[in-house]
Amino acid sequence: MRSARAGGIGSIDVDFSKHIQKAEEALRRRNFDFAIELYRQLLDLNPDLGPARAGLRQAIRKRSETKRGGKFLRSVGGAVPLAKARTLQKLGRHAAAANALEDYLAGQPLDEEANLMLGSALESAGHLQSACAVFEFLAEIAPHNPEGLKRAGAMMRSTGDPRRAIEFYERALEADPRDREALKARKDLAAETALTDSGLDQVTHSRELIRDKDKARLLERDQRRHRTEEELREELEVLRGRLGEGGADQETWLAMATVHDRLGELEEAGDLVERVLSFRELAPGTRNRAGELYVRGLKRRIAGASKLGQEELANQLEADLHEFELSDLRRRVLLEPADASLRLRLGKRLLHLGELDSAAAELQRAISDHRSRGEALFYLGQCFQRKGLSDLARSQYTAALEGLPGAGDRTKEILYNLGAISEAEGDAALARSFFVRIYEVDIGYRDVAEKMEQLK
Repeated sequence: MRSARAGGIGSIDVDFSKHIQKAEEALRRRNFDFAIELYRQLLDLNPDLGPARAGLRQAIRKRSETKRGGKFLRSVGGAVPLAKARTLQKLGRHAAAANALEDYLAGQPLDEEANLMLGSALESAGHLQSACAVFEFLAEIAPHNPEGLKRAGAMMRSTGDPRRAIEFYERALEADPRDREALKARKDLAAETALTDSGLDQVTHSRELIRDKDKARLLERDQRRHRTEEELREELEVLRGRLGEGGADQETWLAMATVHDRLGELEEAGDLVERVLSFRELAPGTRNRAGELYVRGLKRRIAGASKLGQEELANQLEADLHEFELSDLRRRVLLEPADASLRLRLGKRLLHLGELDSAAAELQRAISDHRSRGEALFYLGQCFQRKGLSDLARSQYTAALEGLPGAGDRTKEILYNLGAISEAEGDAALARSFFVRIYEVDIGYRDVAEKMEQLK
């Protein structure tokens, strides 16, 4: 059977295509075990079959979501293939390590560390399409993990998709604006490629309906994700013309700020955004877009100051960022009080600033939504722990463990906190029972090995 290329069904050889379609149909029918079996068979035949690797990720994730309970028993059983994978990696047997990791991830599909290891093993084995699928999945389940986002960007770059590579690096910088590796990669990609998509066929009909040539050119360029500096300068002139015609409004200023931001002219963009935000009467959507642009500009300025070694300026800008995000989140919560995701973000920000009672109040409201419940419980546990309310912290952490992968970073952090609480209360046996669950899957986590010795 010939090898297959990653991508859609149309780009896969016929024999593989039929099997992929069969697995996808099983997945749609929620026959997860059969879908997983088909995907694993395909990967046995071709370990670099990207669509099969991506499909397998979704299949085991959905199966896990339908089978709650027994997670810690699964994690202990999964510790064997995980330890085996680490050993194989050290021996340079990357393909075998990948197989062992797939065995482990079958029971713990959301384990960020294990997914990162799997992607690395596949990359080292030369299976770039499969590695790309894994890093994309990691970016999906851990959108705030810069390492996963950077690896996804690197894979996109290796497999010839510079546009998506830049997107992932930009997302990594959203997670950590000071990440030098992501900054350099994004800069190199921008310099290496001329990313221009004409989009002429899509706008032909619209252009015929517009007499104003300036507006027609702007519409055509809006179809493109990346524009040259010359085009952006021309767009600025058109926008300035609108201001000259007496048509000044917040939308025009915001559009100009967006162009300045794309040109890297952060001060000009910031001034215009501040002008927009100074209006008391402003549509919520416009204010939100202006706020997002302002935050993005601040993060870029922080990264630039840090790169130049201007730590005092970077720290001041970071303080400004925290202050603005806090006030903006409070405003948005007032407008959308039922949005649990906003309350979660506000609670985390207040916790970071040490406003524990206010943070706890927001996090308690965020628990009501199942989409934010797990994360809200975790941070609420931190609030109570910092306030010295050990019994309340313990109950929140225990509830937060439900549905989490047995060897994920968040699980280990919760177990460590539970161990620390028990240790502080003088219950060495209970403390050790929490630390041992970490020790079973990650002996190198923080000082857990020392804790095991101390609590013998």
